Amino acid sequence: MTERRTAREAVALVTGDFAELPYPARDSAPDGPLAWQGYGASRARAAGRTGEEESVICGTGTVEGTRAVLIAFEFGFLGGSLGERTGDRLETAYTYARARRLPVVSLVATGGSRMQEGMLALTQLQRVARQSILTREAGLPQIAVLRDPTTGGGWATLGAGADVTLALPGVQVGFAGSRVRPPDADPAAYTAEAQLAAGAVDAVVRPEELRHRLGRWLRLLTNPATEPAPPPRPLGATGLPVTGWDAVRRARSPRRPRAEAYLSAYFTHRVALNGDRCGGADPDGMLCGFGEHEGRTVAYAAQTGTATRPAGYRTAARLLRLADRLGIPALTLVDTPGAANDAEAERQAVGAAIADLFGAVAAARVPVTTLLIGEGGSGGALALAAPGNTWATPDSYFSVIGPEMAAAILKRGPGEVEATADQLRIRPQDLVELGVIRGIVGDRNGG
Repeated sequence: MTERRTAREAVALVTGDFAELPYPARDSAPDGPLAWQGYGASRARAAGRTGEEESVICGTGTVEGTRAVLIAFEFGFLGGSLGERTGDRLETAYTYARARRLPVVSLVATGGSRMQEGMLALTQLQRVARQSILTREAGLPQIAVLRDPTTGGGWATLGAGADVTLALPGVQVGFAGSRVRPPDADPAAYTAEAQLAAGAVDAVVRPEELRHRLGRWLRLLTNPATEPAPPPRPLGATGLPVTGWDAVRRARSPRRPRAEAYLSAYFTHRVALNGDRCGGADPDGMLCGFGEHEGRTVAYAAQTGTATRPAGYRTAARLLRLADRLGIPALTLVDTPGAANDAEAERQAVGAAIADLFGAVAAARVPVTTLLIGEGGSGGALALAAPGNTWATPDSYFSVIGPEMAAAILKRGPGEVEATADQLRIRPQDLVELGVIRGIVGDRNGG
């Protein structure tokens, strides 16, 4: 079992200057709104044990240079459950954050809604959701840190509903608490690590690293900009390909630099988003996150050269929508032979995932810059490309379909694949001439 810190101990992990907010007063009957016998005594005992008057404390603090509103749950107070007074405090915190343009950090440890207040407690989830949406619409980031345990409505609102979700190692995370799960349920499925694998958590962070990691996230997400991100410099070949097939061979070369090399060269430091929040992640096919480039924040979504899975497209769409809300320009790196087309990809709705990404790029109000760094295979690549602001490296190509597949569809033999590549006009210089891309980075005539 992981260590269960108190609310104030959790706050102390991330800031040293916590200033608690004043809380609204609420008149209530001694045993609460349902007159639940013994409820008042239970509250009194919880207050005596914890030194707190409610299951959550709210205030402000500076996390490595960034001021934020902090919300911390006290699990020792009736299991960190949400009641009407909890809702009052949470609404106060969110309202304060919007009034002062501060990000919100929730240090969550809760078992769910308070049974002794019945449906009045459960409806606090709607109240929290409304405050979260208003804060999102105000363009302010929300980060959740999952402590032990994070279950029930607290997970389904403050935890899973945050823009970025971090978790401490080994903590219990799940909509179902330990006492209401099926008796044969695998306990390993209800952990931070399992939620990370399922794409519901962005990172598992050790307590001693939490302040630094959280501080980096806050600095990056509170640094909007209006200028588009410049395309990265080319890291591979500089001369242009002679033929279409030459472009294909160079783009497929195992020696060509991939996304990781480009991101490492471009950013001073970066943090990664993980998962599509729909039960999937594609860490080997799509890299997403935020980084610092020449002193400003840039969001990134980068294909890695493999066939992109549905979860990869959905994660990229999630990234772009978050960047758009926060006013952060985006950089996308295109490099895929195409979308995954196996049966499992179809079961995971790859077509809908690609459509969602096309929509996210088209709807973005922040500037999006794209660099084609390798293979640009059909719609699975184009979905990530910015119309009017796509660039290419000399060792890349973009095609309506791979030359081999094009030849097969046209009922041409293997010996005609290279000629078909020329006919498709897929070289970087062809793409410039056709008006498909804006220019070629590193080429004196193109970028």
